[in-house]
Amino acid sequence: MIDARMFPLPKLWFAALVLALLAFAAAVSPAVAQDGAIPTEARFGDENISVELRADGLPSNGEEWMLALRFTPDPNSNEEWHGYWSNPGDAGQGMQLRLNLPDGWEMGEPLYPVPERFVQQLVDTELMNHIYKGAYTVLVPIRVTGEVDNTTREPITGFVEYLACTDKVCVPQDAVLRESQGGDFARWRAEIAPLLDAEASFATVGSGRNSQVKIAIPLPRSVELPDPHAFIANDFIGFGGTADGIAPIQGAVPQYSAPQTFYRLDDMLIVEVATTKRVVSDVAPVSTPTEKIQGILAFGDGSGVRFEAAPGEVPSGGEPIVTSSAPQTPPLWTLILGALVGGLILNIMPCVFPILSLKAISLARAGESEAKARSEGLAYTAGVVLACVGLGAVMLILRAGGEQVGWAFQLQSPGVVIVLLVLASVITANFAGVFELPSISITRGGEPASAFATGLLAAFAATPCTGPFMAAALGAALLLPVPQALLLFAMLGLGLALPFLLIGFVPALRRMLPKPGAWMERFRRIMAIAMGLTALALIWLTARLGGQGFALFALVVVFGLIVALLVVGRLQRAGKMAWPAFGLIAAPFVIFGAFALPASFAAPVTNLTEESIHSPQAYSAEALADARASGQPVFLWFTADWCVTCKVNESVAIEREATREAFEAAGVVTMVGDWTQRDEAITMFLSEQGAAGVPLYLWYESAAEAEQLPQVLTPDLLKERAERVR
Repeated sequence: MIDARMFPLPKLWFAALVLALLAFAAAVSPAVAQDGAIPTEARFGDENISVELRADGLPSNGEEWMLALRFTPDPNSNEEWHGYWSNPGDAGQGMQLRLNLPDGWEMGEPLYPVPERFVQQLVDTELMNHIYKGAYTVLVPIRVTGEVDNTTREPITGFVEYLACTDKVCVPQDAVLRESQGGDFARWRAEIAPLLDAEASFATVGSGRNSQVKIAIPLPRSVELPDPHAFIANDFIGFGGTADGIAPIQGAVPQYSAPQTFYRLDDMLIVEVATTKRVVSDVAPVSTPTEKIQGILAFGDGSGVRFEAAPGEVPSGGEPIVTSSAPQTPPLWTLILGALVGGLILNIMPCVFPILSLKAISLARAGESEAKARSEGLAYTAGVVLACVGLGAVMLILRAGGEQVGWAFQLQSPGVVIVLLVLASVITANFAGVFELPSISITRGGEPASAFATGLLAAFAATPCTGPFMAAALGAALLLPVPQALLLFAMLGLGLALPFLLIGFVPALRRMLPKPGAWMERFRRIMAIAMGLTALALIWLTARLGGQGFALFALVVVFGLIVALLVVGRLQRAGKMAWPAFGLIAAPFVIFGAFALPASFAAPVTNLTEESIHSPQAYSAEALADARASGQPVFLWFTADWCVTCKVNESVAIEREATREAFEAAGVVTMVGDWTQRDEAITMFLSEQGAAGVPLYLWYESAAEAEQLPQVLTPDLLKERAERVR
């Protein structure tokens, strides 16, 4: 007997071990017939799962005749035995059937019922097998040719080999078969997954361990899918070799235990199956690319359909379907509360402090009028909520279109960062009193347009920040239906706007604000310094995204705009028409930027591994797998240059000498993923962890699953984790 728990090996090695032992048993058994003849004596027997060969009536010339293999676990056994689908998954063995058929008769492809998923956790990996619990039937179609005389015809005989397993042991089984009449063929036919009339299509995406096979299966939208799963019959999807006819075979192997992702797009179901690219090292004749992917789409209620997919176009987008293998989301009410509280906490984050401080001044000015205070509070809230919902909707649309993006995705775009740099520079000049925007100045009190604009700006500025309670809500928004996802984005905005909404509607809170006075103008000038520092940070980010030349030309554009605003301010103070002069001065700089910025863009290769005192490895799925296989604890963090929370955490908790010493003493392997620029592999990994963006901190101990650490790190948290494993 083979006990899976005795072999803490990677899943493919375990599968190979099972098959090798079975091959060895076959080689030494005296009952095995030689020269391809079908054995006439069983080697192992079928006491654990017995098998019978049944026939559906008598064969007729030119008609398809159906045989059935009926597998029945021993009812008197104390163990729960199970058999396997044609592709057993990570371990096990599919059925091997040979029949003695008259000349000219042909055996068709065996037809199986919908299998079940059986997941088994070993020491350092997870196995998924495709099994049948209880009795099950495999139908075998036979094409009958020639004249058939059923009065003299000998019964069909044959030999079958298969594997019987429990959750602890696996036992090889075999049996000599002899046709017998009878059986519940009506029920057995009904249990077989029917073949779809329309052909599916498939395409391969990505490389390495982050590759995928995407399959588009035509399926009416009316079909209910409680918990879908695609069982792939192909255990290897070949990409072909070289033109010389002798080359390593290239292809991909499905990752059976990896979560599958499903999307509905009208009457099409899109399934994404994770694969691992593989090159078979044995020199062999060139393998042509896989022409068909076959499989069974299980609906989750015991029913399903067979499909055949040919290479072709697979559409992107669609509405995501939540499955049991996908990251599980908490109840909706907890996500709503988390989004609300997370948005509320954003008010104390450094991202939006200058803007919110000036908003408090405007509310203090509006405090003398109940109606003005309420209208300001409502307008500000509308601006914040609209911006959050808009950003969330754009993110969902891009993801539905196949783009791998997450929260704050806009800051991975150099063009957006240039716009933010210009905006921050203009606001700094406004705060400093260089010029005035009479209609939407964010320090003007009692004007809904001003409050609405401030809300839009505050929400847009808050997107680089993440805090406690936000991660689960935003991560769940990627998996939930669109209306529920947009509700979470709206609640995030409501949380961000809530303090000012309350101030607008609760007079007692307004009375706690300082009385209007000359101090407001001085405070505004002080906030110009804070906003100017934000502009400097955006200049640094511009250089990180597009290179030093790109940042230099951006500064030229900003310089021209500031000069134009200085002229505007002087004309305003003189009581003259100002904005036409702004257009005349700013236009040459804007035109210069439109041509110079795209030409100078050169994305630099950021190297956080050299900047950190830990000398971490750069994240990749292969590097993470190797680090975990070493048995040492692993600390993996994901960051971005535009993520303020990330940089604060790195300063407070990660890039500390005490943390480095504790990590060295405990042998901690460190690894970092830089998400400053768009990286599909990192985005996919974040989504698998239920995170919509950065920061993300993962701690692995030995073979244990990842522990997701808080998004706001305390100074000694990592040091204590390292000391715990020493």
